[in-house]
Amino acid sequence: MAGGPGRSLAVALLALALLRAQELRFKPAPRDRPVRLFTEAELARYDGQEENQPIYLAVKGVVFDVTSGKEFYGKGAPYNALVGRDSTRGIAKMSLDPVDLTHDTMGLTEEELQSLDETFSTVYKAKYPIVGYTARRVLNEDGSANPNFRPEDQPHFNIKDEF
Repeated sequence: MAGGPGRSLAVALLALALLRAQELRFKPAPRDRPVRLFTEAELARYDGQEENQPIYLAVKGVVFDVTSGKEFYGKGAPYNALVGRDSTRGIAKMSLDPVDLTHDTMGLTEEELQSLDETFSTVYKAKYPIVGYTARRVLNEDGSANPNFRPEDQPHFNIKDEF
């Protein structure tokens, strides 16, 4: 065999490195900052308008870093209206209407709720790292901690699927 065992090992290592690089390209980057709680005002700062700042989007109270999708969510991009807020209703209705850019899911049809769950799982959780949660998910209306909050009890939410 030309090249001998050294060449075979080199080829095998190169193939492994290429496979690993391809695998990493399709997985969300590991978290380099802790998961945190976002108020509406804090989340609004990550609306894609600042060039060197992350872009965040919340769906079902889960905040995703969608910066890697800047061509979709950045300044002037087609889905920029969704970022810097919890756009759960807009995602469910596939709507960019300002009235739909809210966390509120009241009155959504069963079909819209199914679309929301599917998009949450197959788009956001599959492609983007979770960086936090909206305060609305874990706080009372007056801002105090809700000791009875259990994510798994929230409508259309499954904590086991989140991580």
